[in-house]
Amino acid sequence: MWKKIIIISLWSLLAVATCTLLIAAMQKKEEKKCTDIEVEINGAHDHVFVDKKDVMLVMQNNGAAKGKATAAIDLQKIETTLSKNAWVKKADLFFDNKQVLHVNIEEREPLARLFTLSGNSYYIDSSCKRLPLSDELSARVPMFTSFPSDKKVLSHPDSLLLQDVKKIAQYIQQDSFLLAQTAQVDITPQHTFEIIPVLGNQLIRIGDAENLDEKFAKLLAFYKQVWGKTGFEKYEVIDVQYKDQVVATKRGAAKPGMDTAKAMQQLGNIQQQIKSVMNDTSFAVPILKPAMVVKEDTVKHIAAKTNNIKNAAKKPAVIKKTSKQVANKKQPKAVMKKTGN
Repeated sequence: MWKKIIIISLWSLLAVATCTLLIAAMQKKEEKKCTDIEVEINGAHDHVFVDKKDVMLVMQNNGAAKGKATAAIDLQKIETTLSKNAWVKKADLFFDNKQVLHVNIEEREPLARLFTLSGNSYYIDSSCKRLPLSDELSARVPMFTSFPSDKKVLSHPDSLLLQDVKKIAQYIQQDSFLLAQTAQVDITPQHTFEIIPVLGNQLIRIGDAENLDEKFAKLLAFYKQVWGKTGFEKYEVIDVQYKDQVVATKRGAAKPGMDTAKAMQQLGNIQQQIKSVMNDTSFAVPILKPAMVVKEDTVKHIAAKTNNIKNAAKKPAVIKKTSKQVANKKQPKAVMKKTGN
């Protein structure tokens, strides 16, 4: 009986001692001071848009400083504050055994710079997140102009277009020659892409973001063949968007189509010729509707029809009576007969 009481008492004393030691250890830990703060920024190899000075300013504003009690520093609050910076992808804070506060920052790396139709500009990273510009630094990344929207929440077509921008930017950045040769990439209203090169005064049409390996392989092959022979200034447009071919337009060559104003003017002249030829004739000529773009073969076709009309006008015209004339012709009076009731 006494042995049992002694054993229980010993275990109770051991439990109390253990609790006392734990409380003392916790109090001692709370009294420990932050010995130092080390900031490490990773993620961006070529561009650093998160400055250590800015990180340290955030630390100080949130009560984290050398000599401050470790228990008084709210690490989770500081992580949340740092993550509000658009350039910070992830923030991780912890104390080591020597009470050194480690601040590990993973920075977002810009992939491309976009200029919208309204004149705004921003970067995007590999997740298509918008990143603000910096007054001190500028990233050397492909530039895309005429992006159609400034909205934070994009429409479905604009979201697909942004994915194409990301795809083309990643492809250009992987090739040192293309990166050095690309001055900017223009986005057309049809959501296709045209490259303006650094060397040469021509337009490179690549179409959409599909089959980029084939398109740029054809472009490089064209460069190798033309570079030493004729030079770049000979060609105005290089089109690689079609399968198994490169369509190159020489500078000053006749264009396959005309602009709207010129097309309207030429069609108006043709209509005037038709009206003058058909004056005093009895058959009608259909009025042509001007198109937005008229190809040369279409104009030739209309001109040929005009010549046919001129030849037809020289022949004696057959005058047909109109329906009005037929209606005015006297008709025999109807004979009314009386019927018996």
